[in-house]
Amino acid sequence: MTNWDEMYRKGESPWDKGAPSPAMKQYLERHPVRVRALVPGCGRGHEVALAVEHGLDATGLDIAPTAVAEARAQYPQLAERFVTGSFFDPPQEMRGAYDVVLEHTCMSALPPTLRPDYRRGGLLIGVWYINPDLDPGNEGPPFPFSVADLTALFAKGYEIVDDYVPEVAFAGREGRERVRVLRRTV
Repeated sequence: MTNWDEMYRKGESPWDKGAPSPAMKQYLERHPVRVRALVPGCGRGHEVALAVEHGLDATGLDIAPTAVAEARAQYPQLAERFVTGSFFDPPQEMRGAYDVVLEHTCMSALPPTLRPDYRRGGLLIGVWYINPDLDPGNEGPPFPFSVADLTALFAKGYEIVDDYVPEVAFAGREGRERVRVLRRTV
């Protein structure tokens, strides 16, 4: 398993682009949502800040204490919204407390064996990093994750509400992301 805190301490966080996902920003601008949101694997907090800016009552959760400390320093007005903990074993007060999960890069950081446990929440708004082929010499993360994998993972108990390749992305991720919104049906 990756030592995420060590990576943040060393400044080795190439997934952090210093801003929220352009596709998530565009989605929230086009689809106002006003509920309690959880941002798993929030890192330095860009998506949490974006969500709050768009009217969501958002909380970020990250397993890396250094990432949470950096998020609190970067967004001091939102400091209490950043929590250290595991998405798979969150603090008791966070269990079942959210209406929507905002996903950006967290799933692609997970080894494929952990993905089935990721299925949580009533509504899941995701900018999924679709990268079916690893870069040469890379064993992951990010781990390969195809559209077919995404579809299979949420085939039972979820319906697709929205699904498209976004027209905006970070440089180098053009055509490698997919916005897919899923709603729990059971």
